[in-house]
Amino acid sequence: MDDTGEIIRRFNDAFLRHDPEKLDDLIGEDCVMEAIQPAPDGARYEGGAACLAFWQALAGDHTTQFEDEEITVAGDRATIRWRYRYGAGTGDYVRGVNLMRVRDGRIVEALGYSKTPGEEAVPLAAR
Repeated sequence: MDDTGEIIRRFNDAFLRHDPEKLDDLIGEDCVMEAIQPAPDGARYEGGAACLAFWQALAGDHTTQFEDEEITVAGDRATIRWRYRYGAGTGDYVRGVNLMRVRDGRIVEALGYSKTPGEEAVPLAAR
């Protein structure tokens, strides 16, 4: 059985190399994933097929780029701090974190959180 660190390394590699097929054998049938959008709770994907489809589309998008900032593994859990670039400008990125859980060599949970610009976090009526 693969350890958590190796599974997360392979998961990240699929995004860094824009190679969605590398994700095929990494996602558990009972995987649950919460994306960062739409705010405030993000979209929830349940089941291996739904999570895999979401991640494969993201990994295959050559107009964006993930950069991992720090990866911490403890037992069956991993924390991935990342930067997601979506344009060529110096400020065209968002930073965030994924809280991951691995069971039996497969990712079974992924909860995504990101930083947002301050003005978007404050309702217009409160300004």
